Amino acid sequence: MVPNSDSNDSHSDAAAAWRTRTWEPAVAKHPERKADFATPSGIPLEPLYGDAPDGGWPGEFPFTRGIQPTMHRGRLWTMRQYAGFSSARATNERFRLLLEGGQTGLSTAFDLPTQLGYDSDDPLAAAEVGMVGVPVNSTRDLERLFDGIPLGGVSTSMTINATAPYLLCGYVALAKRQGVDPSQLRGTVQNDILKEYAARGNYRFPVKPSMRLTVDLMRFCRDHVPQWNTISISGYHIREAGSTAVQELAFTMANGRAYVQAAVAGGLSVDDFAPRLSFFFNAHNHLFEEVAKFRAARRMWARIMREEFGAQNPRSWALRFHTQTAGSMLTSQQPDNNIVRVTVQALAAVMGGTQSLHTNSRDEALGLPTETSARIALRTQQVLAHESGVADVIDPMGGAPYVESLTDEIEARALALMADLDERGGTVAAIEDGFVQREIHRSALQWQKDVERQERVVVGVNEYEVEEGSPEVFQRDASARDEVLADLAAVRAERDPNAVDGALRGLTEAATSSADLMAPMLAAVEASATLGEVCGTLQTVFGRFEPPEVL
Repeated sequence: MVPNSDSNDSHSDAAAAWRTRTWEPAVAKHPERKADFATPSGIPLEPLYGDAPDGGWPGEFPFTRGIQPTMHRGRLWTMRQYAGFSSARATNERFRLLLEGGQTGLSTAFDLPTQLGYDSDDPLAAAEVGMVGVPVNSTRDLERLFDGIPLGGVSTSMTINATAPYLLCGYVALAKRQGVDPSQLRGTVQNDILKEYAARGNYRFPVKPSMRLTVDLMRFCRDHVPQWNTISISGYHIREAGSTAVQELAFTMANGRAYVQAAVAGGLSVDDFAPRLSFFFNAHNHLFEEVAKFRAARRMWARIMREEFGAQNPRSWALRFHTQTAGSMLTSQQPDNNIVRVTVQALAAVMGGTQSLHTNSRDEALGLPTETSARIALRTQQVLAHESGVADVIDPMGGAPYVESLTDEIEARALALMADLDERGGTVAAIEDGFVQREIHRSALQWQKDVERQERVVVGVNEYEVEEGSPEVFQRDASARDEVLADLAAVRAERDPNAVDGALRGLTEAATSSADLMAPMLAAVEASATLGEVCGTLQTVFGRFEPPEVL
């Protein structure tokens, strides 16, 4: 319990000083959700319990115990459920359903052709249009996607990387058509290309021009879309590819450092862009390791930004992160068990101090989630928020010897792995060489061996198995692809071909020089150049990435 200020204990004095110095002024400025927090039995709850030996009090460097003085007592995390279906219209319907059900932010999944920069009518895209997300070929699709949703009133996250600049340009162009000033837009593009090379494989161009696009997007947002999170540095996909928690943390921090280095080298002042950086982590099954990982991440990033890059703005030190529960831990066997897994994972994210959260649906190992499953996933977050009490105390696991020890050990191991990357020439060099990929593959293989030998129990898979019937599975609209192709054909027929050609020539000229690429790309998007045309133009200048041999 936070003690009274007249306590003689030094730790208690430090806690009382934090309360007077940081917590009370924060509450006076922004009152907490309740005037008084208490258990159902009427036991009053203090805002914080335990100590902060490293000085990482909530809202204070290095933020081990939280980046805000009040954390979830002041404001609950954003409940941002991920959705992307076979067409923009179908996805818009799900967006509306989730918003009506109490979701507080949009998160968009794109199909593989969109992620790789191919139009839906490209021969390479034929089998994948709308299969794992929404196809976007032009601003026409974005109009359909956000029909009836005022862009100035929502926060939109877009899980897009290699083609993030195009999607952001399209979003800005659509906002202008709605009469919304880009400076009012709120949201995030993932824009984390390094993890694509390391773990996910959805890249198009070589590493160096891709990093150029990343920095240009950051500069564009600084100047025109200042409330936008320019990059979501992602450990999620690194973990989904099979890494350990330590590897997820180390490789994510290393990628983040590489982006900051590139932005500073590109002429940006660190405090001009660092406050808009965000992170995206995985929440796995081991409750305590995951909580410790999140706490270590905040501490590591704060020190990297202040001590390595000399950032002066405290917002540049504060690691803000979104969490998604672990898709790789979902099982097609006994899918209802996934509700329990997702609950444990979400609990770790909340107690670890996440700023926003997506909870996976129970049936995602079988296909896209049904409407019922998506609602259960959202309700899981709402039950945690309003019924469990985990949001009523700041850093509820902090101070526990087990969690504090795990936090220190995970940080130490992650720092050692980052030092290994530095010895190999840095993150980009280690990715180009295939070292990062090999380390992830090695961990994934070890996990699979442990499961097959039954040294690791997966309930319903290698233990506690039962005979099962056929579960309900989401049925994709078979006519959606025809709809997407018809919209694309209409765009090509209705636009001014001379305007498109001129805009693409301007983009080529910029790509062959050192000019910023966002302005000519925005011009191309506004002229109705398609995603495939813009990426094809850039590929003629940049070439394609050829992955190293890693197996």
